[in-house]
Amino acid sequence: MKIDAVKWGGVLLIILALMAGSAWASWAWQANAYGQQLAAKESAYQTERTDLANANAAQVLAEQGKRLALEQWLAASDQAHYRALTDAKTTQTRLRDRIATADLRLSVQLDAAAATGCDAVQTTTGAGSVVYGARRAQLDPAHAQRIIGITGDGDQGLIALKACQAYAKEVSGTK
Repeated sequence: MKIDAVKWGGVLLIILALMAGSAWASWAWQANAYGQQLAAKESAYQTERTDLANANAAQVLAEQGKRLALEQWLAASDQAHYRALTDAKTTQTRLRDRIATADLRLSVQLDAAAATGCDAVQTTTGAGSVVYGARRAQLDPAHAQRIIGITGDGDQGLIALKACQAYAKEVSGTK
């Protein structure tokens, strides 16, 4: 019986060794398969992150391009605005100088119904006059200077308004 027990013990030992070997093989196979799945998921995750980073970088570059274009437009607009203001001030200064030197005289048209009596300005032009038609009266140079100043301020306001409107249209995207 000892031989049978040893024989069965060896068979049992071989069976246990085969079971342990198959358990180890299945464990290794599962670990390999799971590792491949994790590697595939990690690769997909990295690809997704790279795609998102590239999309964000492209969007940032596009926004930077828009900002640069807007800054260049604003600089050109500011230069045009400054040039228009300078031209208006130069014109205003020339008008003031011409009025101060009596090279230019401002006149106003008088209401024909309001002018009565001997103080009325004649309706026909004299030999040295170039004004035809309705009666006119010359303004005092000081008052003419004030009128030129007021119109100059109005011109500057209109130029500034035009610049603001152009800026608002550009920023809002409406043309």
